[in-house]
Amino acid sequence: MKISPRLAEIVIAHARKEFPNECCGLIAGRGGVATRVVPTTNTEGTPFMYVMDPREQADLMEEIEDSGDDLLAIYHSHTRSAAYPSTTDVDLAFFAAPLYVIVSLQDENKPVIRAFHLERSAAEGEQITEEPVEII
Repeated sequence: MKISPRLAEIVIAHARKEFPNECCGLIAGRGGVATRVVPTTNTEGTPFMYVMDPREQADLMEEIEDSGDDLLAIYHSHTRSAAYPSTTDVDLAFFAAPLYVIVSLQDENKPVIRAFHLERSAAEGEQITEEPVEII
C-alpha cells in the first residue's frame, strides 16, 4: 500500500487523539494507493481492542464503494505494543480483501505504521502476511 505523508499523519494523529485507547478507521484508495483516511468510532473505548460501530462501518464502506474507491485497509492503533497483529486482531479479521494497518505508539516520538493480510481461517503460522507500506 502506498500512502502520502499527509494521510499517514492523519492516521497517526487519530491514534494520538484517542490515546490511551485504541483508534480505528478505514483507508480508501485506488490501485493500492491511499486517497483518503476515514476515522471511525471505537465503541469499546479501551486500550486493548477496537470494535467499529457496525452501522457506521457499513455506511462508510458503502460510501467508499459508491465513490469508485476501494477499501484498501482497516486501521487501528496499538498504544503500548508493536505494530504487529495480536491474537485478537487475527480472530476478529472478518474481511479477506483489505489490509489491516496497525499504527504503534509504543514509542510516541516514533510512531510505526505496518500493514498485514490477516487470514483467520489459515493454519497456525500462516495467518499473518506483512505487506509493505510505502510513504510517498
